[in-house]
Amino acid sequence: MNQPQNNAQNEEVVVEGRRMSIEEYLDQDERKDLLRLLTAGSVDDGKSTLIGRLLFDSKKLYEDQLSALERDSRRVGNAGAGKIDYALLCDGLKAEREQGITIDVAYRYFSTNKRKFIIADTPGHEQYTRNMITGGSTANLAIILVDARTGVITQTKRHTYLCSLLGIRHIVLAVNKMDLEDYSQDVFNRIVKDFTTFIEPFDIPDVRCIPLSALEGDNVVSRSERTPWYEGPSLLEYLETVEIGNDHNLKDFRFPVQYVLRPDLDFRGFSGKVASGIVRKGDRVLALPSGKESRVKRIVTYDGDLDYAFPPQSVTLQLEDEIDISRGEMIVHPDNLPEVGRSFEAMLVWMDEEPMDVKKSFYLKHTTNLTRCKIDHFDYKINVNTLERTATDHLELNEIACATLLTAKEVFFDAYKDDKPTGAFILIDPITNNTSCVGMILRSVSQEDLRESDALPVLDLNKLGIAPEHRPAIRTAVAELRRQGLEILVRE
Repeated sequence: MNQPQNNAQNEEVVVEGRRMSIEEYLDQDERKDLLRLLTAGSVDDGKSTLIGRLLFDSKKLYEDQLSALERDSRRVGNAGAGKIDYALLCDGLKAEREQGITIDVAYRYFSTNKRKFIIADTPGHEQYTRNMITGGSTANLAIILVDARTGVITQTKRHTYLCSLLGIRHIVLAVNKMDLEDYSQDVFNRIVKDFTTFIEPFDIPDVRCIPLSALEGDNVVSRSERTPWYEGPSLLEYLETVEIGNDHNLKDFRFPVQYVLRPDLDFRGFSGKVASGIVRKGDRVLALPSGKESRVKRIVTYDGDLDYAFPPQSVTLQLEDEIDISRGEMIVHPDNLPEVGRSFEAMLVWMDEEPMDVKKSFYLKHTTNLTRCKIDHFDYKINVNTLERTATDHLELNEIACATLLTAKEVFFDAYKDDKPTGAFILIDPITNNTSCVGMILRSVSQEDLRESDALPVLDLNKLGIAPEHRPAIRTAVAELRRQGLEILVRE
């Protein structure tokens, strides 16, 4: 890969044969788009090694990093005598190096002349499913590694399912360790056939299969002569050119209000990030939940006003009319509305060490909105290894289920498959303040399909055996909690 060459005398750089000034080069670097990707695979498929090789061969390591890598390879490396263990670039925890596995998500940042990258190296163990969900929640692309000796196994299927659950639209099947199979085309074709057959029902639009050897560097940064039968790009070539611009939903305008900006008497704007769609100066907009309409007077940023804004830009919208809009509410186009309601069906991934208490009322954080919610009922639990559906009444760490939730107030949402920012949410434990669960909304649910009547926590004094003479004290305590912002229903 061509590296920028600096000419100190006249402050110019040469990039891919083109001479440009330092200012031009920095401006070009600033305008590069960003690709977020994750690596997933079984324990010994070589995820960390692949990332290390990618950084090493693309010459994106500093001299002190190279020195530390060579020193650590001699001391704790697993690549063999005299060889560099590229996995050590990502596996930084002591336990990871001792066991030769990845436990926590490791993020690596690098850029080429064409694009910037953030790589999340995620664990392969089933017990670290929540770590993979965390690493993949913002990813545009997933690299799923398989060992050429074993092919598509249970972990491969589990990781593919999780990627589809997260709505990742670009998947690379990296058939690693081809050097151990003499770079056999038959072996590669057999694995590709097994994988494409399995992934077909998930309706993922972009799937690419690449044979490589992370340890030897074949097809990682440049095409390898050892696989003359493979006519596709190297891994880095594909990462630099994959089209991700259409991954954003540019049709449905959604603007969750994060902050009301009032710097002086003459300006009142609504700040936030454009979750989806495009908003233009002069557009007619509608505020939810009030239903009041207005027009966009200005689209304000730190660098000046814009004529239009799109995701994921952070802007401030000034409207022509004085409308009361607060944090947690949403600005949309009046002819394109999200679902508005208090109940929906969603896929849940439990991330808390403590098992779920289905009687507990959680805080639901959705876009900039915060409300109470309860689990109304479960539809089924998914076995992530076999994709088998079973009945359940609660969730434990790393378990995944489909459930119906009931919120205390209306939320404005879309299906996750249509709009990730407005289709995703987290559940927060009201006692420990832990992020207990992440969720992806599937569809709205009508009132007739619910089993609970309210999402607020309930004190049933009869069921609790509270004597009548103690109930006034209970009501006084509940009233004080309500005054402090904690709503509780009392049944007698």
